[in-house]
Amino acid sequence: MATSSPMVPHLPVVLVLAGHDPTGGAGLVADSEAIAANGGWALTIPTAWTVQNCRDVSEVIPADPDAMRRMALALDDFDIAAIKVGLVASSSTLDAVTDIVRRRPGVPLVLDPVLRAGGGSELSTAELVDGLRERLLPLVDILTPNRQELSRLTLGLEGDDTRRAVELMTLGCQAILVTGTDDPIDRVPRDRVQHTLHAPDLSRQWSWPRLDGQFHGSGCTLAAALAARLGTGESLVAACEQAQAFTWQSLAHGWQPGEAQILPRRLWRLAVMPERVDGVPPS
Repeated sequence: MATSSPMVPHLPVVLVLAGHDPTGGAGLVADSEAIAANGGWALTIPTAWTVQNCRDVSEVIPADPDAMRRMALALDDFDIAAIKVGLVASSSTLDAVTDIVRRRPGVPLVLDPVLRAGGGSELSTAELVDGLRERLLPLVDILTPNRQELSRLTLGLEGDDTRRAVELMTLGCQAILVTGTDDPIDRVPRDRVQHTLHAPDLSRQWSWPRLDGQFHGSGCTLAAALAARLGTGESLVAACEQAQAFTWQSLAHGWQPGEAQILPRRLWRLAVMPERVDGVPPS
């Protein structure tokens, strides 16, 4: 006998343009989980496929840019509340990403500048960095680089993070949340991690306990959670804070397969093996 489904509240829809990571630690899978865990619904358009494990990336295959545009057109029925962009693997896919974003004026855009894999492999080129600066950054509401990515995006500009953030904001980027996990500032205690929000009319810092181990997908988790939070209508500061808290918990509950990097468990609140689904015992 068919049963009616309970009414589901409106879900803020986040359009994700990012690479596919077969491990699920980063990329589209990570973004989808983070968005769902933060109350949103993810629409995913792949920008690239990757050959990788939990240690490093060995190959990146850019997606067909025309196929990306067709996928975006097919999703016009959805009311997009936010957009999250991750790995951009070629100039042609950057063109497609820019075209897709421009069709959604006024929608908050979060850019996670994936320039290097956690294992050290380069995922970007000088040409792509220039393209990001010239074509995509002017459309970005908030950028989420680590300190090394911030330096690369400012072409090695001398000075501190604030000067570099201001330089990127002069290109049109509205705000920058700089994460300090991978390259901590000297004055930050070794057992803490400091993240800093730079915006034209405010500056805010957060300090979190440093977790042991090397993690794969923390940046994707943070940016996707932030996009979902902005999609629900949270303020920039509140969304940044909640996204950081969610990411910290995902890392603290992470899973380490073998001796590789730790994978964030974004759905840690779910039971490992639920006994019943809709009141029906498992067979």
